[in-house]
Amino acid sequence: MSRYFIRLSYVGTTFNGWQKQPLGQGKSVQGLIENALTLLLKDNIEIVGCGRTDTGVHALNYIAHFDVNKPFDREKMIFTLNKMLPYEIGIHDIIPVHDDAHARFDAVSRQYTYKIHTQKDPFLAYSWYYTYGDLSLDVLNEAAHLLLEYSDFNTFCKSHSDVKTTTCQVTRSQWTKMGSSFEYTVEADRFLRGMIRLVVGMCVQVCRGKLTLEKVKSALENREKTGRDWSVPAIGLTLSEITYPYLDDLHK
Repeated sequence: MSRYFIRLSYVGTTFNGWQKQPLGQGKSVQGLIENALTLLLKDNIEIVGCGRTDTGVHALNYIAHFDVNKPFDREKMIFTLNKMLPYEIGIHDIIPVHDDAHARFDAVSRQYTYKIHTQKDPFLAYSWYYTYGDLSLDVLNEAAHLLLEYSDFNTFCKSHSDVKTTTCQVTRSQWTKMGSSFEYTVEADRFLRGMIRLVVGMCVQVCRGKLTLEKVKSALENREKTGRDWSVPAIGLTLSEITYPYLDDLHK
């Protein structure tokens, strides 16, 4: 058996997330790619992704791996997969890796972006969150930088999540602004279910004066919720980068 990493991107609007769904419960990115590979390679192919993305979340640089026991033309496979798969999924590369390489467990960091625009623009309807009113970049960053001071993020974990630990090592948490648009970039070794959308919502509500930094600090220190579910919609969230201790060209 030979193992390959597959690099792809997708617009998640019409999918029930990355993970394969039970029959009749919606389409997923994983399910569509597995079906296409199984048909082309005439073998039962299963793929393992670098992580789950929820319904409606996008991916710019997603990595998965699969095993196959026969050789194939990689360039032809990429071309054929792109013809078979819907327009919302793009296959960019298929890379041979060592037999124990793992798309999920070998990743050392993950980076997400969340995009907001405050002036209605129909051309941004599928990957940006539109919200009324201007926002202060300074206040957004004051709230975002709090994450760099903590390692336990139970405060920003969806209730009833099946996780053994709520600790994450966040190395970047930064807002930038261009015109009427704002982009949040966050990088960590791992993320909790719903964490980024809750963090973005927290930043926006602090900016609007509906939540105080003191309340957020207290919640983080005591591993409590902030009192309300401030989660923003999935539409603005994109998995933008996965980093491995090998294969430096995965992002190219």
